[in-house]
Amino acid sequence: MTEKIQMKNPLVEIDGDEMTRILWALVKEKLILPYIDLKTEYYDLAIMNREATVDKVTVQAAEAIKRLGVGVKCATITANAARKAEYNLTALFPSPNATIRAILDGTVFRGPISVSCVQPSVSTWKKPIVIGRHAYGDVYKSAEMIIPAAGKVELVYTPADNTSAAGAPQRVTVAEMKGPGIVQGMHNLDESIRSFARACFIYALREKLPVWFAAKDTISKTYDGRFKEIFNEVYETEYKEKCAAAGIEYFYTLIDDAVARAVKGEGGFLWACKNYDGDVQSDMIASAAGSLAMMTSVLVSPSGVFEYEAAHGTVQRHYYQWQKGEKTSTNPIALIFAWTGALAKRAELDATPELSAFAQRLEASVLATIEDGEMTGDLACLARPAPPRVLDSWEFIDAIAGRL
Repeated sequence: MTEKIQMKNPLVEIDGDEMTRILWALVKEKLILPYIDLKTEYYDLAIMNREATVDKVTVQAAEAIKRLGVGVKCATITANAARKAEYNLTALFPSPNATIRAILDGTVFRGPISVSCVQPSVSTWKKPIVIGRHAYGDVYKSAEMIIPAAGKVELVYTPADNTSAAGAPQRVTVAEMKGPGIVQGMHNLDESIRSFARACFIYALREKLPVWFAAKDTISKTYDGRFKEIFNEVYETEYKEKCAAAGIEYFYTLIDDAVARAVKGEGGFLWACKNYDGDVQSDMIASAAGSLAMMTSVLVSPSGVFEYEAAHGTVQRHYYQWQKGEKTSTNPIALIFAWTGALAKRAELDATPELSAFAQRLEASVLATIEDGEMTGDLACLARPAPPRVLDSWEFIDAIAGRL
């Protein structure tokens, strides 16, 4: 065995739950540790450790990423009532991803991993479409109310300091309700929108992608109009010259126009979306491109901090099968690409070209394995030509290791 590749500085390793935790360890054992003298600062975000630490471990992991600059994260459970009963939890802690995003002030970018034998559902697509989702506010932090009978619904703003220039409380009528109904109030913050715009341009410059930003300011003239205004301000004052030098185009369009353009174009751009739009469009892109297990997910902070993870969940059903002693055909590619992305970023920050070259070789080995007809079940039903047989996860990782 040749000497292992050395790392100058550690990255943050965040372990997770269920089937992805099993594959996480297998990927390290077979594809990383034989070749790299791996340096990580390890945090266990398994649901029972979050319970034991009253979720402090999630905050510690996020702070470590801020300090070290790079993190790699396994999928984790976000508990609901059923999970609370299953694991006998004392509380329903927030989504670890949401906590980490908030602490890092990050934007999530998701894009498909392309292989020649799995064609996208949209025949015109030739290049990946990356979704940048502003993962703060809007409907995900909304206040909602059931209106029991006729009456007036208002939005009211009360300044924190009534003696300030903000003046007296402001009131806007939402609706004169003629009977029972529902209402919803949403918010966002200027600084969060600015951070979102900056992260999008940082990512686009790194990946050499044109940037689209889409909202609906023709209807939502104040709310969506504010997004458009701030995004354009950040572009004009901070990134216009950098984008021009890199040959990167930025333009704004309406969200419905963006959808129409996307399904008729060849792809190859970063699509910046508000929170709900990004949630919907990232799943659409993943499904059309083939599989959620073939999607990268990168959290980018405006400060230049990066966190890499798989775009999918913990694969609960396969985990229960594994507990029964069964081998499953779970696709580990997104987990592998989370590792390669984090290693490549660590190599970039530390100027270690050997580490960067290894990350590229591992990705190439994964793609070559699939294109040679060796793959897991989710891809086997999409691939053309169909593979001669379906591999379980262990066989698939061994096949990658053989090429590596």
